[in-house]
Amino acid sequence: MATIKCSDTEVVTTHRILGEDLNEHHTLFGGRLLSIVDAEASIAAARLANRVIVTAAMDHVSFSHPFKLEDVLEMHAYVTGFGKRSIEVFVKVMGEHLLTGERFVGFTCFMTFVVADHEYRVPFDQVIPSTKEQEYLIATYQERQKLRQASRDFDRKLSEHIN
Repeated sequence: MATIKCSDTEVVTTHRILGEDLNEHHTLFGGRLLSIVDAEASIAAARLANRVIVTAAMDHVSFSHPFKLEDVLEMHAYVTGFGKRSIEVFVKVMGEHLLTGERFVGFTCFMTFVVADHEYRVPFDQVIPSTKEQEYLIATYQERQKLRQASRDFDRKLSEHIN
C-alpha cells in the first residue's frame, strides 16, 4: 500500500499585511486572503500529484478573526484526503500581531483540487497524519466528501433554474 504523510505535502508561508491589502474597515480584504490561500494551497496538492492541477472548490470557509495592518499571516496547508483525481487540502491561516506577539487562528477552509490529466490516478492509498489535528481531519474526510456531493447535486438542480 502506497502512503504519503501530510507533512510531505505541507506548505507554510508567511505574509506581512501591507496598506494596499486593507479594506475600508482597515482589515485585510477577504479577496486578497482568498487569493493567497488558493495560490499557496495548490502547492500542497501539486506535491501529491506532481501534475498540473486546477482549483475545483473551496468550502467550509471561516473568516474567524480579522487581520490588521500590524499582523502577519502564517498559512499552513496540507493534504487531508484524495480520490482518483481530486485532492482535498486543509488550510489554516494563523495571525500574529507584531506589536504584542499575540497569535490567533484567523481563517480556515478546505480546498479541492483536481488533476487536469483525465487519465491520471492518485498513486497513493492513504495519507498519514503526524498530529492530532491531522488525525481528525483525515478521519472526517469521507464525511466532507458526502457533503460536497450533496452540494454538487444541489448546484446542478439550481443551475437548471438560473438564466
